Amino acid sequence: MTLVMVLLAVLGGATLSVQSATNGKLGIQVGVFHTAFLTFFLGMLVTGLAILFFEQGREIGLMDVPKWQLMGAFCGVPYILAMVLAVKRIGAATATVAVIFGQLLMSLLIDNFGWFGNQAIDFSMKRVMAAACLAVALYFIYSSNKAQSQK
Repeated sequence: MTLVMVLLAVLGGATLSVQSATNGKLGIQVGVFHTAFLTFFLGMLVTGLAILFFEQGREIGLMDVPKWQLMGAFCGVPYILAMVLAVKRIGAATATVAVIFGQLLMSLLIDNFGWFGNQAIDFSMKRVMAAACLAVALYFIYSSNKAQSQK
């Protein structure tokens, strides 16, 4: 089951790259905020239909949970806006690796300190080295973009 979850996460990442590339192009044509609005509006419609047809009732509702748990809903806005702006300037690959690098750094902090009620998982040399490898990957992808644009 763990392998299935990893593959599902990889698929989710792949769809984010497609979303970033297409939203970057759309943002150039119709504007950053129109693109973000469309993304969230269609997301709301699809998710609303999924709730209607697939979600079972819960004993607790959104307004009954601790309010800090609702902040995750706001975190998508900076991501969408950043990607719409960044992809057209630095390309989908650089923007995506930069996002993943930011996700990894924050995830390591969340794990280490057990923030937001998550299980604490200490820093380890392997985790630090993984972050360093991703930083190196970001450097090489970014620098290859710069070299390509100077030709």
